[in-house]
Amino acid sequence: MRDRQASQDARRAREFEAFVAGAAGRLLHAATLLTAEPPDANPRARRLLTLALAHTYAGWDRLRGDDPYDRARQHLALRFANSAWHQYGGPLSRTRPHPGTTLAALTPQERLVLVLRLYEGVAEEQTAALLGLPTERVHLLCDRATATLLHPPGRAARTLLGAKPAPS
Repeated sequence: MRDRQASQDARRAREFEAFVAGAAGRLLHAATLLTAEPPDANPRARRLLTLALAHTYAGWDRLRGDDPYDRARQHLALRFANSAWHQYGGPLSRTRPHPGTTLAALTPQERLVLVLRLYEGVAEEQTAALLGLPTERVHLLCDRATATLLHPPGRAARTLLGAKPAPS
């Protein structure tokens, strides 16, 4: 009985290690985009990743055919949403994004929708269901975030005021 349990534990560990080897890089990149930290200095993103992977490992035996990457991504997104959207919800809400990152101009909600929709390729309906938002709201947030990234507000304001645009 102990040998069987040890064998199952070893198999589980190998499967999870293989999953992490293949998925951790992409999940860390998604977390870094969510937190709007620079890739070389991203402690909040690393914490999000660690928590998502720990949650995924804890439920590894209960996946039963579910995609572990999808499960880890969902936990990552929900953990970010809960800590960023609550006034006193955690370390993500107390710190501002790094001002030098492209996504820093977006709100946490806009970043979350943009990362799920464009970087992760999650359908609008699935994103809405995951976040508990109407599909129309997800569509609006994605459009607004995309417009903000394509046409930063500072450049438009400087152009309207007659100032020379800053070099890109």
